[in-house]
Amino acid sequence: MKSGPVLPKRTTERELKRYGSPRAGRSSAPRGRRSPRNRFFHVLCLAVAIGVGLLILGKKVSAEPQTKGSAAAGDTLKNAASRVGDAKKSAKKEKDAGGVAVAALALEMIAGKEKDGGADAGFDSDAGGLDYAVVQTDDDFPKDMTEEEKAIVGNGKVPIHREGPYRSPLAHPRFGGPATVKVGLVIREIREFSITTGGYEADFFLSLTSDKDMPNLAPIFTNGHEVTLTPLADTPTFKVFSVTGKFTTEVDLRAYPYDTQNLDIMLEDQKAGVDQVVFVADKTRTSLDSSFRLSSFGPAGTGAVTYKHKYPARFDRDDLYVSRYKFTLSVDRFATSAAFSVFVPAFIIVLISLTGLWVPPDELEVRSSAGAPMLAAAVLFHFSLIQSLPATGYLTHADKLMLGVYVSLLLNMGSTWMLLLGDERWMERVFKVARTVVPVLTACVMFLAVIV
Repeated sequence: MKSGPVLPKRTTERELKRYGSPRAGRSSAPRGRRSPRNRFFHVLCLAVAIGVGLLILGKKVSAEPQTKGSAAAGDTLKNAASRVGDAKKSAKKEKDAGGVAVAALALEMIAGKEKDGGADAGFDSDAGGLDYAVVQTDDDFPKDMTEEEKAIVGNGKVPIHREGPYRSPLAHPRFGGPATVKVGLVIREIREFSITTGGYEADFFLSLTSDKDMPNLAPIFTNGHEVTLTPLADTPTFKVFSVTGKFTTEVDLRAYPYDTQNLDIMLEDQKAGVDQVVFVADKTRTSLDSSFRLSSFGPAGTGAVTYKHKYPARFDRDDLYVSRYKFTLSVDRFATSAAFSVFVPAFIIVLISLTGLWVPPDELEVRSSAGAPMLAAAVLFHFSLIQSLPATGYLTHADKLMLGVYVSLLLNMGSTWMLLLGDERWMERVFKVARTVVPVLTACVMFLAVIV
């Protein structure tokens, strides 16, 4: 039996721990220790495994959708750090397996994350609503629904969404809530406004400002055609367009010639419904350019509203609303132009006809010439007015005025015809009464024609 190494008389405590007490009968040789070469190999493998894992994880984080924000990225890095820490602990427990096992463990964790997709596996920023839709089956209807009710809703083999509030294939239940988009519109020019067709050309700026990343918008003007949108700025949350196009609007001529016309511009998205985008009118960004001019009209005001629009069912399970923006420019016809083009000629015709009331009864030919020709003039004047206006299902103010003119002329001509119904005494009496009554009745009729 070998004896331990000879120790000095004064054996220190450190040396006792190193060599052991000779009295214990244990082996005095140092405990088994790895060589510096093996230790360096294990550390190198561990560093390579951690570096490869972090590199792959960094590529995965950078490829995630931007809409998830920095919070999701921070959580991913924390999870990665936690997993790497777990890998380190596992590596310490498995020292004899070497750094190769650690590398395999890190790669397995990263591959598992790519397979699971993490918390955001259900959303793809480039995917559309149809990518998450499934074909409708009989199980998608309540059991107590009749066949007629199913036919009304739509029982065709169309793709639908079983999640979210809308079943329409155009919906996008995984978008993460609609983007609230403020819409601003500044008119630069309105030209070639036609009162007969309601058509006009417009040139304006359109701005879209969102509180989050907008979907891939496809804006469309529902009352426009031949519209050109030139992007001036295009970011996920802010867009500006220069727009030129032809538009149509409803024409209301009830108050013509003192009418006010509303020129509308209506905007909605061609694809996205209210589950992806909701328009909000930006009142502070709704106005006219300082140099705005419109022939025959003057600006009366601008306004904008937004609302949810529901189309009639275009296909089975079409239950998705769209957000619509409506801009309105109100323009008034110039009052001076209206007065001299409509009211002045009408009153002149009536006044000329009234002059015949003072022609003596023995001059019937002269007296009758003051009525019948003026009636013909009134008819031609009215015809020229309606030629410049579209056909309507109601009477305009000008039509009511001309009705007053016709009634006044008939009163005048009726007084002339009354002269032919009696003798000279009768004619003298009619002549005196007509000069008093007919002008008063004419004034009343024309007053009503103007104010009604």
